[in-house]
Amino acid sequence: MNFTGFTNDDFNVFTIDGLEPRMEALIETIRPKLEALGNYFAPALSTMTGDEMFPHVAKHARRTINPPKDTWVAFANNKRGYKKHPHFQIGLWGTHVFVWFAIIYEAPDKVAIGEKFARNLNKIYKEIPNYFVWSSDHMKPDSASMKEMSKKDLQALFQRVQDVKKAELLCGIRIPKEQAIQMDADDFLQAVQDAFVHLVPLYRLA
Repeated sequence: MNFTGFTNDDFNVFTIDGLEPRMEALIETIRPKLEALGNYFAPALSTMTGDEMFPHVAKHARRTINPPKDTWVAFANNKRGYKKHPHFQIGLWGTHVFVWFAIIYEAPDKVAIGEKFARNLNKIYKEIPNYFVWSSDHMKPDSASMKEMSKKDLQALFQRVQDVKKAELLCGIRIPKEQAIQMDADDFLQAVQDAFVHLVPLYRLA
């Protein structure tokens, strides 16, 4: 395990202008850490979910002009890809680290999953910790705190993923940059592990 924690240099990658310079820095500084996290958590998530989980580090291969604003490693029970499947992510924007359970717009079962979550609204509302956050778009850094959400808000999120083609459903934690760079590797790994413990029930529900 060669993950040593995130540093200012990792977050500063997202301030570099230009696709090629930013990708070069991302590949050199962040990607090895994401690969290490992928290799570390894939076996743990396999045990926790009961499905064999495979890590997928974002390659950003389709980009031709705009440099990536975030990057991640995803975990899914499919060796070839993750976007069509319920999956987990660990990644970072320039402002924070995120740890997600995610259903994104490519998922063919998105409507059925939204219906399952709506039927289990009370259970989800009770069991997801207050410090967790929700999002309906993985391409934006914004999220809504569970602490500030009512059952009605959560229901609206579950309904939206059924009704809106591009809507997504993500739940997890965000660790502000300032906090993340103060955490040593063990502290970070424990925070991610704790998050996954609470997110695995959502995966099973999906």
